[in-house]
Amino acid sequence: MRIVIALGGNALLRRGEPMTAAAQRENIRTAAEAIAPVTTDHEVILSHGNGPQVGLLALQAAEAAGNEGTGINGIFPLDVLGAETEGMIGYLIEQELGNHLPEDQPLATLLTMVEVDADDPAFTHPTKFVGPLYTRQEADSLVAAHGWSFRQDGDPWRRVVPSPEPRRIVEIRPIRWLLERGTVVICTGGGGIPTMFAPDGKRVLTGVEAVIDKDRASALLARETKADLLIMATDVAGVYEKWGTEAARCIVSASPDALKAGDFPAGSMGPKVEAACRFAHIPGKRAVIGALADIPAMVAGTGGTQVFIGAPYRTAVEGQEGEGHV
Repeated sequence: MRIVIALGGNALLRRGEPMTAAAQRENIRTAAEAIAPVTTDHEVILSHGNGPQVGLLALQAAEAAGNEGTGINGIFPLDVLGAETEGMIGYLIEQELGNHLPEDQPLATLLTMVEVDADDPAFTHPTKFVGPLYTRQEADSLVAAHGWSFRQDGDPWRRVVPSPEPRRIVEIRPIRWLLERGTVVICTGGGGIPTMFAPDGKRVLTGVEAVIDKDRASALLARETKADLLIMATDVAGVYEKWGTEAARCIVSASPDALKAGDFPAGSMGPKVEAACRFAHIPGKRAVIGALADIPAMVAGTGGTQVFIGAPYRTAVEGQEGEGHV
């Protein structure tokens, strides 16, 4: 079976932890322990988040430029920072996962560009938060200096950038070639490096100041590699109905249509549910959302929220299965 495993931010940096290389390596080591058993009998493709890492590199670049107060990309644009973090995180995953696999098991990290459409409506409605927090006065100064867009994130203000739809994985052919040769491939990190062709009709690919949703990109990766299973590993046991209330229940299984009918926040579980439903709408395909440590169980069909055509809608309360509906 061919499996795409999308590692959420908790695989790299848990909430409240210092953003150090040591902390990230320790978390990736934990992820590697969960992933390694799956590679024995299955073809595995890994994708990952990179939000905190992009933010950290941006601040370091700004400080190096003597421009600490001027925001997210003191020197480098977002596409370049995305490329940097793909290499950095891929290196850590390769090393830690390789330490749990046979010496002859090949692994490869591939810098992955993802094409977006220059006419995507997201470019006129930026929504994705990036970078540090600012006062209103600081945000106004940055708007005047760079033309950036800002929105409030609580009381402070943060920069927002477009999050366009991923249309094409530029390196899909080498990804397939590596898979055919038994390689564990690490790619499409952070949703991929956002690129597009200029709207003037010239076939010149260029980077763009945007952030591609990593879950949508992982679903595209799963489709384009003809994967059988898409796993989105996060820090909870699965998708919950009525999350945050005493009536919260983990959804054990659901069809794509039933799960799509639920109310899931755009800032948390919403994108994962959307991506799972997109992939699982394909006959014979399955998507799962669940905890990182439960990856082997998710593969076996006994962990996380299982999504596939014809799946019965079932929930669990304190480990006991029960009937429910969105």
